[in-house]
Amino acid sequence: MATITENNVNHKRVGHDKFQGHDYYLVDELLTEEHRLIRETVRAWVKKEVSPIIEDYAQRAEFPKQLIKGLAEIGAFGPVIPEEYGGSGLDYISYGIIMQELERGDSGIRSTASVQSSLVMFPIYKFGSEEQRKKYLPKLGSGEWMGAFGLTEPDHGSNPGGMVTRFEDKGDHYLLNGAKMWISNAPFADIAVVWAKDEQGIVRGLIVERGIEGFTTPTTDGKWSLRASATGELVFNNVKVPKENLLPNAQGLRGPLTCLSSARFGISWGAIGAAMDCYDSALRYSLERIQFGKPIGGFQLTQKKLAEMVTEITKAQLLAWRLGVLKNEDRATPAQISMAKRNNVDMALKIAREARQIHGGMGITGEYPIMRHMMNLESVITYEGTHDIHLLITGMDVTGINAFK
Repeated sequence: MATITENNVNHKRVGHDKFQGHDYYLVDELLTEEHRLIRETVRAWVKKEVSPIIEDYAQRAEFPKQLIKGLAEIGAFGPVIPEEYGGSGLDYISYGIIMQELERGDSGIRSTASVQSSLVMFPIYKFGSEEQRKKYLPKLGSGEWMGAFGLTEPDHGSNPGGMVTRFEDKGDHYLLNGAKMWISNAPFADIAVVWAKDEQGIVRGLIVERGIEGFTTPTTDGKWSLRASATGELVFNNVKVPKENLLPNAQGLRGPLTCLSSARFGISWGAIGAAMDCYDSALRYSLERIQFGKPIGGFQLTQKKLAEMVTEITKAQLLAWRLGVLKNEDRATPAQISMAKRNNVDMALKIAREARQIHGGMGITGEYPIMRHMMNLESVITYEGTHDIHLLITGMDVTGINAFK
């Protein structure tokens, strides 16, 4: 027998995702027809495939693996990777739009696509050999293979240069030892792009395939956030990695940090999607919920919240659009990307909290997406560079002084 909560979720989300979008400053006029078509395609897919099931999967702390094929079909895996390698050959604004629409559905679903695109396919394309590109990228683009990105370690998060994962040259192979944690997609990943130090202490990238002896991916349980996303560890115990799996064109931290810039760009757009979903739900609820004889949307304090929400969303949309233009022109700096990631995720989290207030007690239930978005964003504000680290990146950029040490 279905519980009351399950009935409420089904009544609200199955076939009732009425989201249409919010564009207070007519930012759509800055987009091409192709951009808008991509957005409508992904939005329709999210309404059909994600919205009806996501609350249930989040409650069960399970990733809906059946979505992988659809994510590939809508071009969410490797949007900017050339078509000859299994990508879609799109521009960066298209990539941002896809991430925005996916995160409007759920941050965990966007994380899966973001990792596959920016942290697995991108480094193989940018730093890999032609043989590696041909072997891995088409299967990753189609979703046949899923990937993970191994950088963060138990004792080294914001300071990746302190990593202790190492590999040694054993003649006909490399011997890899160490561990990575907080890794999206790890429990089911077919390959992992792992960053480790060689015998000279230089950070290099290795492609590690599932099935190699000594390579395990234990699941991280007990999360209150990103519950519909699969998170785990990458553990390497004398793992023999074929020499042809070394990324030849990446040396030093520049390699993984370049990947993170690409992922952060997508997050700066994705967070807007979560914010718009919270705002949309709050606006609808405020017009339906009657108190003291009229909709609560008619009261000044509620209107203040809604006006501030749409203002902040609009600012974030303009920031993301301009960043997309700069990225397409290959002029976006890592510091500019950091500013957008930090601002837009912080904005989305604040909007989620205000939206929860407008929903009152109903805001904590699975009948509305607010609490799920809020808890997801608590992870998004930390991963790919914490809120404070991005602040220091901007500070260093404007002063020229490194405050990290």
